[in-house]
Amino acid sequence: MKRFISILQFMTRIPININVGFDEEFHKTLSYFPLVGLVIGVLEFLIGKISLMIFDPFITSLVIALSAVVLTGGLHIDGLGDTFDALYSYRDKEKMLEIMKDSRLGTNSLLAVMFVLLFKIGFIYSIINKGLLWLVMFMPILGRLGVLVLTYKTVTPRKNGLGNLFIGKCSLGMFLTATSYSLVIIGLISKFIFASTNAVLISVLISTPVVFLFNVIFKNHVYKKIDGITGDILGCSIELSEIIYLIYIYISLIFIV
Repeated sequence: MKRFISILQFMTRIPININVGFDEEFHKTLSYFPLVGLVIGVLEFLIGKISLMIFDPFITSLVIALSAVVLTGGLHIDGLGDTFDALYSYRDKEKMLEIMKDSRLGTNSLLAVMFVLLFKIGFIYSIINKGLLWLVMFMPILGRLGVLVLTYKTVTPRKNGLGNLFIGKCSLGMFLTATSYSLVIIGLISKFIFASTNAVLISVLISTPVVFLFNVIFKNHVYKKIDGITGDILGCSIELSEIIYLIYIYISLIFIV
């Protein structure tokens, strides 16, 4: 429980005034990444439900997207921007790593953040219109489950950085544990809380390997650029994985609903 609270404090801005102390094996909190996503997802769902009582679906999709940024303190959005500024600067590896550490906002960063938020708002709006707001709950879970691919048997090109706490530290056991309970949680919520059809349930479960596949491709792409993974790359992966989940759900719902 202490490790779950510590990673929840680390990855979100949810006010939890509990001192869990120093953990020499903090990397083991990787197993709890999807649980952090569940907490964020439940809060986003509840915020969405309340918003729909006041606003229309479009404004609600804006509110949900904003709540995601507020709940995480923009941590992953920052990683997204820094990653795009660096990787698509078409410089050498060292310069890319330098750019990634620069706090200034570049054109690539601005465009990446803007389009990710716009796509997120658009897809959430579509899901709400289909009466399936609860599917938004799984977006943060899949985003934080998918990023484990980038922490399993990976290396970092930097000597220091927050990402070094996790990069290369995910064991097969952690990965399988996180994947197993994530699928169980998604299945139970879908079937027994929202009574989804088998088609919707299967579609949602299939989104997991889809997100994994994206992260394998993304990891290989990043390795070609900077020979490793950084903390910003991890944050970027979470944001992009959420978009991949939404795109997949949107496409699958065309054939279901």
